[in-house]
Amino acid sequence: MTPAALVLAAGAGRRMGGPKALLLLEGETLLRRAVKAALGAGCAPVLAVVGDWEPGLEGLAALPVRNPEAPEGMASSIRAGVRALPRETRAVLCLAVDQPEVDAALLRNLLALFRRDPERPAACAYGGTLGIPAVLPRRLFPEILALRGDRGAKAILLREHAAALPFPAGARDLDSPEDLLRP
Repeated sequence: MTPAALVLAAGAGRRMGGPKALLLLEGETLLRRAVKAALGAGCAPVLAVVGDWEPGLEGLAALPVRNPEAPEGMASSIRAGVRALPRETRAVLCLAVDQPEVDAALLRNLLALFRRDPERPAACAYGGTLGIPAVLPRRLFPEILALRGDRGAKAILLREHAAALPFPAGARDLDSPEDLLRP
């Protein structure tokens, strides 16, 4: 089973002065870095849920999905992405652009953990909880489509006792311009 991937990138990035997805880290936009990680992990298709701006995905096998409801928050991006998935999608890997330590190797390990029990979600563990990147099986799609506001599927991951992949570096995310300067 090859899960699809949703790269959540539609946020306006108000504290960053513009969309986080378009910020550069090591010469590449955060969006391109996340898409490359998902592609490198073998996900297909890879959908980049973006706002009302040009995503800059040229040369990558990723499809942009515009989220006109992006001001609502993360739940709207998850819904937009899940709605755009092909009908035959059995599972989806969700990741965000603002976790600079996420790479293809981590995602491959997460997918391997998920494949051990493909009816159970798998998620990264950091900061004393579970979070994204996370893999969600199709049986949870109706519940995911009911999410609202500026939150993701954490409650679902916790309730479902998602298989946990330790990822201490996942606690580092990019929320302010100063965060880009920290190693």
